[in-house]
Formats: sequence, C-alpha cells, structure tokens
Amino acid sequence: MYVRGNPKNMIQSYPKPSIVEFTKLLAAIVRMKHYAITVSMCSQMELLGVYWDVYSLSILVNCFCQLGQIDLGFPVLGNMLNGFKPNIVTYSTVIDGLCKKGSLNETLHLFSQVKVKGIRPDIVSYNILIDAHYKDGKIFEVIDTVDTMKKQGIEPDVVTYIILVDVHCREGMVSEAKDDVGTMIKQGIEPDVVTYNILVDAPCREGMVSEAEDIVDAIIKHNIEPNVVTYSALINCHCLQNKMYKARKVFQLMLKKGCAPDIFSYNIMINGYCEAKRIDEEMELFHEISQKGPILDIVTHNTLMQGMCKLGKISSTCELLMKMIAFGQVPNVVTCSFLSNGLCKCDKLEEALEVFQAMRNSKLELDIVCYNILIDGLCKSGYIEVGKELFHKLSVNGLKLGVYTFYND
Repeated sequence: MYVRGNPKNMIQSYPKPSIVEFTKLLAAIVRMKHYAITVSMCSQMELLGVYWDVYSLSILVNCFCQLGQIDLGFPVLGNMLNGFKPNIVTYSTVIDGLCKKGSLNETLHLFSQVKVKGIRPDIVSYNILIDAHYKDGKIFEVIDTVDTMKKQGIEPDVVTYIILVDVHCREGMVSEAKDDVGTMIKQGIEPDVVTYNILVDAPCREGMVSEAEDIVDAIIKHNIEPNVVTYSALINCHCLQNKMYKARKVFQLMLKKGCAPDIFSYNIMINGYCEAKRIDEEMELFHEISQKGPILDIVTHNTLMQGMCKLGKISSTCELLMKMIAFGQVPNVVTCSFLSNGLCKCDKLEEALEVFQAMRNSKLELDIVCYNILIDGLCKSGYIEVGKELFHKLSVNGLKLGVYTFYND
C-alpha cells in the first residue's frame, strides 16, 4: 500500500502506481528544484517497469538541462522521437539548456527543426531565443526575432517587452523604449518596476536628471513604488554631476519611504563623496554601514581607500586596509593599486615596492595599471634604472604595453 508524503513509498508500493501518479510526484519534486533526486527516481521507475509518457520524459529532459547536463538530455529527446511526439514544452526546455550552455548556433538549428516538424513555437520558446540573442549582444537579431514572432500571430509578453526596452535604452533609443512601454499599456500589459527602472537608468547615465525624474513621477502615477534600484539610479546621476547635496536628498527620501539602501546604494554615495574629496561625509557613511548594515564589500573598502589616497592620508589608508582584512575581505588588485599609487605620490617608494612584491607573492593577477603606477613613481623619484628594469619585465609577463607606459619610460 502507498502512503502519501514519501516518494520511496510510491516506488515500493504494490500494485505499482500509474505513470500519471509518478509524473505528478516528479513534477512536485522538480518544483522544489531537487533535480538530481528526480533523475534518480526516473531511473528507479525504469527498473520497476513503469512505462514512460511524453510528460515524464519532458520532466527528465528538463532536469538534465537544469543540472547543466544538456548532453544527457539529447538521448532522452531522441528516444522520445521513436515512440512519442515531443511537444513545444519539451523542445523549449532543450533550447533553454543550449542557450545556458552558450551554444547559440545549436539553439538556432534546433529552433528551425521544431518548425520543420510542424510544431508551432510559443511565446516561451521565442522569449528564450530572444533572450539568448540579447545576452550575446545581437541587437538586430533581437528585434528581427520579435518581428517574426508578431508575424506568426504571437504577441510579446512582459518578458519580451523588458528585453526590448533594455535593448533600445542600451542603444540610446530612449524614445523607442518609451514607445515599447506605451504599446505594453495599450495591450493591457502593465509594466512593472523592473521595466520602469530600465527607463530611469537610461537618462541617468546620460546625466538627464529631469527626464529621469519625470519617469519616476510616471511610476508613482501608475501606483508602482520606486525601489532601491530606482533610487540608486537617481543618486548615481546626481553624483556623476557632483551634486552631492541632491544625491543625499534622494538618499534621505529613500530612507523616509521605508526603502532600505543596499550596499550598491551606499557605494554610489561613498564614491560620489570620494570624487568630491569630501572624506568626512565618506567616513560617516562608512561608519553607518558598519553599525547598521548592509555587509561591507570589497568595492566599499576600495572606494574609501581611493579617497584617502587622493588626499595623501596614507596612514589612514593602511589602517583601513587592516580593518578590511579583519572584516574578512581579501584585498584584490584594485585595492593594492590604490595603495601603491598613494604611496608613490607620497614618495614612499620602498613601501610601494613592498606592496607590489606582496601582490606578486599572493598570486594576484597584476595588470598593466599596477606596473604603470610603479614605473611612474620610480621614474619621478629618480630611480630610472629600476623603472626600466620593471618596464622590461612587462613583455616577459605577457602584458601589452600602453601609451602611458612608453611615456613614463
């Protein structure tokens, strides 16, 4: 007898449950994202003589794809073709697996085969293909695929429109992106905050604050609350224009509205104060994060160190480095570059060389910037020969020389 709630009971029960009951159980386990368990159960089903159907095989294909084992999914699909007729859901699963693997050419081939077999692609399969083109940077293919889909009588959904809006914004075609949103609304598809955030970010990156604020007003009129991403885009726009009082005003408004800043929001503010050389406000925010959260990341520490180095506060920079390590953050090449630059500017060449050597010993992958900083510092301090020696090591280490490097030499 089968006792509900335990998959093993179903497998061990007699008489054996039907494939329909098995499929329901497999679907429930997949919803919990236990893909490996599902594959294991499928193997046991086969041994017990439970016959597959198109739905259970589709679930197995999906599990292989989700586990990144698309190569194991193809034989299952091949077996289905011998006795079953895979539906668009099955093919969409494989197409998605190929896209995640980065096999766009194979994806396009399978997509065309689906049409040859007389299976009509649906909005899900088209969105997978559109998203693959988008992630591959093929903007015209995105638009072309959307047009093809429309000609086949399949209307875009919210997923399609979000991609279209982002594509147009990235290409600087903000008016076309607004038209996309207008079309969504006409078709009864209500844009969500993600869609509007893409629209807000585009003018913000161009420094067009008033246009971005107009879009935020439109968000509120549609009864959608701006979120941390919305506010962060506006804050960043003000910071880029060195209008820190306005950036702070938006930051305070975000807090007032009960929208908790994330580490990205704090990093934007800290970087703004760093560029404005307002170290006191920078440190005030740093202490605020330390006490209230969120968790400090490597960007926070690096930005603070950059600000201190710009003002020649090397001892404070070194103290911060110690605190950073105490917080469990591992210095990266950017951290060490900022510190080296600060030391060189303060004519502390020995310490800069020590930092450089420590970077090499720690197996950090040094870039051309690290070498440029040190060569520049050595040459300006009169250590021309040492600078030349370092210069000649660049090609040995496989780094491409830049104009700045030649200029220093």
